[in-house]
Amino acid sequence: MATNAHSTEDKAIDQDLLAKAIARAVIDGDIVNFRFIFTPLSPARQESPEAFEDRKYAYLQPDADMEADPGFREVLAMVKEPDTWRHILGELDARRPARLPAPLLLRLADQAVRGGKYTAAAQAYEQLRLRARMQQLFFDEARDALAAGDIPRAVAGYRIATGLEYNYAAFPEPLPVVPDYQRRALMMHGDYPERPEDSIPMQEPTTLLRTALEYLLLSPEAAAQIEQTADAPVRVEFLVQLVHAVDPQWPAFAERYRETCGLMRAYQERIEHAIAQRGQSRGLADEIEDTLGADPEQLPARLLGRELGKAEWWQYLKELASAHPPAALFVARQAIGAREIIVPRYRSDGPLPERLGLLPSP
Repeated sequence: MATNAHSTEDKAIDQDLLAKAIARAVIDGDIVNFRFIFTPLSPARQESPEAFEDRKYAYLQPDADMEADPGFREVLAMVKEPDTWRHILGELDARRPARLPAPLLLRLADQAVRGGKYTAAAQAYEQLRLRARMQQLFFDEARDALAAGDIPRAVAGYRIATGLEYNYAAFPEPLPVVPDYQRRALMMHGDYPERPEDSIPMQEPTTLLRTALEYLLLSPEAAAQIEQTADAPVRVEFLVQLVHAVDPQWPAFAERYRETCGLMRAYQERIEHAIAQRGQSRGLADEIEDTLGADPEQLPARLLGRELGKAEWWQYLKELASAHPPAALFVARQAIGAREIIVPRYRSDGPLPERLGLLPSP
């Protein structure tokens, strides 16, 4: 213990490494690293035995390419601005929770928005007591862009605005709302559809459009504003671009979806054959199960792009919603014999399946 105390008393903190670590956290929009630098165990603290020179803290430092970037150099100059630098050193010397430098925190929040790190931006804006105002500004800009027909800008604006939402009921302290698509997908499919037409993908087209907007934007309020601002064709175009923004790998899923639809057609033909050849001594479900064997389990695996072993339908749905959030809007639960799986399902008279590349070849 005495040795550690002596080592911290003699500790020399490299001021250049400190400044660069702060600048990197800001330019990355990384609220976690930014806060860590001001914590008691940070290598920036005199009383901490940790040191920036330790290899385990290399992640805090910029690489050569970042150091050469004009944006990084601009932020580094902000860090070293005399008043800001005095504030930083004073907070690191104080024996209390640090008051983070507001100009750097604001720049970090803006950088997080640019990088799509909306939960980090929400935390930074919230600490500055600006979150609600910034969120409303983004909502207003998104609505105006949608009204003007600027769909890409509207999609970006609504994603930012909804990404800044905060949950004040969270325990033990308020936290940003996270895009929990897995939980939301399970809630959407919680009740087994008594008829195929009762499933989510078979909703009337305008209803499915509203469901999709609420699900992907995580906000019924945003969906309602979009519905009030734009007519159906514009909302369809908005949703198509939103799907690709939320899931950049959507084309790969759409290809697997079309392939799975082909398998479904083949299975349907075999089921119809089993019904036509049905014996009188056995139940229909048993005969269908014998006819199809383990084949139907290929359907969720094909949709996901990998097998999960003997997983239940809800496990496939969770993984699918994690990898491709919009996919949950175009699948349904299906019982085959004693098993239940998820299968592709869509309304061919609605605009979304075709626009999203889900329709199989005739």
